[in-house]
Amino acid sequence: MKKIFITLVTILSTGLLASAQIQKGNVMVGGNFANINLGLNDPKIFSLDITPKAAWFIQDNVALGGYVNLGIQTAKGSNTTTSYGAGALGRYYTGSDVSVLKHGRIFAEATVGIGGVNVSNGGGNTNGLNLSAGPGFAYFITPNIGLEALLKYNGLVGFGSQAYQSNLNFSFGLQIYLPGSSTARKIKGDMN
Repeated sequence: MKKIFITLVTILSTGLLASAQIQKGNVMVGGNFANINLGLNDPKIFSLDITPKAAWFIQDNVALGGYVNLGIQTAKGSNTTTSYGAGALGRYYTGSDVSVLKHGRIFAEATVGIGGVNVSNGGGNTNGLNLSAGPGFAYFITPNIGLEALLKYNGLVGFGSQAYQSNLNFSFGLQIYLPGSSTARKIKGDMN
């Protein structure tokens, strides 16, 4: 019971004591939500894209990891479009806080992986290499939780009825920044 209590206190203390959430050894997990649309008028369109992400900070302000993308768009009496993707991602955060918002950081994100867009009933498809890049802004509501806005250019090159597709995508997200093992050991050592 004592070990469970110490572990819980360590986890909670980590969230309160962390001051450098984007430092070497930390881990970022979360996701982005894009193209959320609940149509109220005809044709009553529904669409949603979800992109879970995980990355490890290989050095201060630089993270490498992976992502998965799943999306759907449908409307009554119309074709359904599904999209998917998986691959590697890289992020670079600016070196200092944004002066307007003391808890904000500007970052750039790029991804490369496999992906596809498929439309039902012979509406066309493209499957192949998926590339994206763009700027973002993370606002840290706590030292370990960041709300994000991300504007990215997405390109899909491959095979199918269309050889190339591209779009500009604006998404919102939530990321949790977990301390690396060295930071957790330091906090646990400070508590003893």
